Amino acid sequence: MTRIFRSARSFPEIADLLALETGQLSDRFADAFVETVDGFRMGHAEETCDAAMPDAWQVQQAMELLVGTLFDVLRDTRLESLAGRIAWGIVHSFHKVADQLEGEADKAALKVKDLIRDADGSEVMMAELEEAQSICQSLDEAREAVACMRDHAAGTYLAETGKPWSSPRGSLVSAKRTASVVAASDFLAARRERRVESHAPKGPVVIFSGGQLWEDHRQITQTLDGIRARVPTMVLATTAQDKGCDAIAAAWAARTGTPLIAFTLNRKLGQRAGFARNEQLLALRPVEALVCEGSGLQSHLARMVRAQGVPAHFFRLADQRIEAQYRGRHEAV
Repeated sequence: MTRIFRSARSFPEIADLLALETGQLSDRFADAFVETVDGFRMGHAEETCDAAMPDAWQVQQAMELLVGTLFDVLRDTRLESLAGRIAWGIVHSFHKVADQLEGEADKAALKVKDLIRDADGSEVMMAELEEAQSICQSLDEAREAVACMRDHAAGTYLAETGKPWSSPRGSLVSAKRTASVVAASDFLAARRERRVESHAPKGPVVIFSGGQLWEDHRQITQTLDGIRARVPTMVLATTAQDKGCDAIAAAWAARTGTPLIAFTLNRKLGQRAGFARNEQLLALRPVEALVCEGSGLQSHLARMVRAQGVPAHFFRLADQRIEAQYRGRHEAV
């Protein structure tokens, strides 16, 4: 995906040129780069800032340029194999900053909570409460913008590598905070509810698991497409492996915008960790399941799915070899 630019002397001009190639501003960026608080201020030591948010369209294009251009300049060179590793680090830098801002916002929210508890109705106390809430809301606003940038950079990483970017720990969640919150107690309640919803997507759950030695993308993605056509509000829950079946499913979820819950192993459980994860998946009360042959863990999950009567699709390693041979004969013809 080589980019060819006409003459442009400033970033806004570059953004306008890219608009001709890439289409419109995404709704996600339009929502994330809206001012939600007057007198933006991320700390007591900072002065109040009345400047506007960055232009959403320019930031969106900057993310594509930042990651995509790296692959362009390294393609067909001896450093091409490093492009994915470097791009992963770029996305991770945004993730790290978003994580830091979230921690600062959580501390600010605790400050608001303490002030509500100790409120005596005095003018000084009310001014301090208003300031603390403004700082918390400013941090939320900044965190949401950076998380949006991270997710768009991760989308470009996926487009270039075919693999979804995944953080070394934690979840990737972001959803624009609502703007007008009058009472500090209401603000905290709304903030807590948004946090819960972002980490626990609502919708019918489809569980997925498969081995790491799997190459047939088409078989898995076509099945997931069929399930999503029947269950458009589905949430996909996987066993969070970074290659093979789970990586294919994660890439599909990223491409289709399907909410994804990745269940990692609890290493403290030792040899029982994988079986405990299977039990967690079934505890979600899935409406459908897709299990591809892998290790004994997939066999265990398949038996549990059958025992509970969950509608399911089971694929064997031999199935993809037969399908590949069938396609090969037809392509040869």
